[in-house]
Amino acid sequence: MGPGQFEHVVAAAAEAIGHDEFVVIGSQAILGSLRQPPESMLQSLEADLYPLRDPAAADLIDGVLGDGSQFHRAYGYYAHGVGPETAKAPRGWHERLVMREIPPRPASKRTPVAWCLEVHDLVLSKCAAGRDRDWDYAAEALRAGIVQLEVLLARVSNLPVPGDTRHKIDETLRRIAASL
Repeated sequence: MGPGQFEHVVAAAAEAIGHDEFVVIGSQAILGSLRQPPESMLQSLEADLYPLRDPAAADLIDGVLGDGSQFHRAYGYYAHGVGPETAKAPRGWHERLVMREIPPRPASKRTPVAWCLEVHDLVLSKCAAGRDRDWDYAAEALRAGIVQLEVLLARVSNLPVPGDTRHKIDETLRRIAASL
């Protein structure tokens, strides 16, 4: 999902459920900080988001814009309604959200805003998920200079995961950085 598709799906969510502000927590949150991140970081077909002021309305997003929806079939990408608890980001992530204004769609009166995970918080949330693709995402962010190892390591202790998982994340990030 590229920047144009990201803007489209957020604007479509605003139209569909009547909210203008959304929190984006998945890999596409990179588009809050960077207008054109490396292509390798834009492989997901979904934007994980929820309405800022009414997280419970995220279920409506899945119904209208989710996986297998008419929107998904028409455009090839989709929105995934999630909740704030989905983000396994370091403590304080809410205060570090990055605002991205979304251009209004033609004939729309809505002015959507995407509040996206800050890049270090985003990478650490991917590390907390721990899938191979998440580690690839973290490696690409380090390789491209999008994140700094020191900031990542400083925030690892604030992740809402068990201590052994935090230790593994710290070790793996150090190993990735040393290999670059």
